[in-house]
Amino acid sequence: MKNTLLRIIPVLLTTCLILPSVVGARPAASVKYSTTREENPNMAENRLVLPYAFPSDSMGTTVGVGGFTKGYFQDQLIFAGSVFGSFDDAKGIVGGMWDYLLPFSKRLYFSAFGAVSDFPRNRAYTQVPRLSSDFDSTVAGSNGSDKDDYIEDEGSDNWYELKFEYVLPIGSMKNEHKGRYKLKNGILQSGATGGEKWNPLETGISVLLLGQAGRYQDYRTDTGTFSGDSYPWEIGYLYNNTDFATNPSFGSLQYLAYSRSFNEGNTGEWDFLEFEASKFFNLGASRLSRQRVVALNFWTGSSLSWNETIDENGDVIVENKPPFLDGARLGGWYRMKGFPNNRFNDRSVIYGAAEYRYTLDWNPVAGVNWLRWLHLDWFQLVPFVEVGRVAPDYDLGELFSDLKFDGGIGLRAMTAGAVVRFDTAFSEEGTNFWVMFQHPF
Repeated sequence: MKNTLLRIIPVLLTTCLILPSVVGARPAASVKYSTTREENPNMAENRLVLPYAFPSDSMGTTVGVGGFTKGYFQDQLIFAGSVFGSFDDAKGIVGGMWDYLLPFSKRLYFSAFGAVSDFPRNRAYTQVPRLSSDFDSTVAGSNGSDKDDYIEDEGSDNWYELKFEYVLPIGSMKNEHKGRYKLKNGILQSGATGGEKWNPLETGISVLLLGQAGRYQDYRTDTGTFSGDSYPWEIGYLYNNTDFATNPSFGSLQYLAYSRSFNEGNTGEWDFLEFEASKFFNLGASRLSRQRVVALNFWTGSSLSWNETIDENGDVIVENKPPFLDGARLGGWYRMKGFPNNRFNDRSVIYGAAEYRYTLDWNPVAGVNWLRWLHLDWFQLVPFVEVGRVAPDYDLGELFSDLKFDGGIGLRAMTAGAVVRFDTAFSEEGTNFWVMFQHPF
């Protein structure tokens, strides 16, 4: 077991580097922070550059190189990027900068990241034009759709995201602009930024977000090229009242956001209103664990601009709707991991998840000299369950009927103050494996 873990750790870490945060979920706004490890308190920078290789349904056997650095110039600032290619002609470059504190402000942060890529098998669970699932429950991407009803052809997937985030001078940030966490063996020792009581004016971190994103996808089929582009703006408010934003052991967070795309494109102008809440319960340590945490998550949202018309053939056509990869969608890295990415999409959505995060006291890497550069503090075993549903209207009776379920287990690790996860999820439609930075919530 130990030797197996030592072999997969570098692969797991480097695979994460090519996976964009734009794939959805988690609040777009985030807590800004720096970490100090008791094991190396004078380390101001973290760097990692590694090659990687992995198999993929959409890309084939893929190889590449990725890297990141944190703490250069500003101790919370991250630069990361990757280039990759496959024997099936997939290719791309991903990169960006996160959490740059603008020099003219003590509280305003800027992030910019994006990707240019081409895949031999680009998949979309959607129809062109999009029909209403209120009249046909089997429409591609709807809750009642067939798992094999999708478009899949060679195509591009290019995107970017820009974010301005302002840390409000209230709560734990009255006299600070970021959290300063001190860790020992990957467990928070001091610097908790919230959790004791719920009051944004006295505890926790509040962040305002103004973001703008752009995404272009196309599917080059034998009968023509189907393309879609979207350039939504987002405004949001995050209240993170947890003790440790990276790996909470107690407290809660809430996020309220409104997104709107003003370009008509081929979906029309659209919007999306969403709310997310998470709660964490610390069960303490045990004989074999350093920490045990129960984590709960809830997310819901709906498109207010959604409009349905009847065409000359009598079909109910949806206009002013979010594209299948925005808005009310489930499936993929973060929500409903037992299903393919963006497997379900419609006007409205509801979702819930529960995780049991069991941080092992045993660390097989602790005494391995050639892996010390990973600064790997712990492993977690995380069984989880998820439930969710998309629907053509925001009707609680419908949203709580015919729900989709999945479950699975994750292996997660804390390396240099960041969480890396490898999740395996099972559903009625198969098994999926996901590798990503950060907890899903």
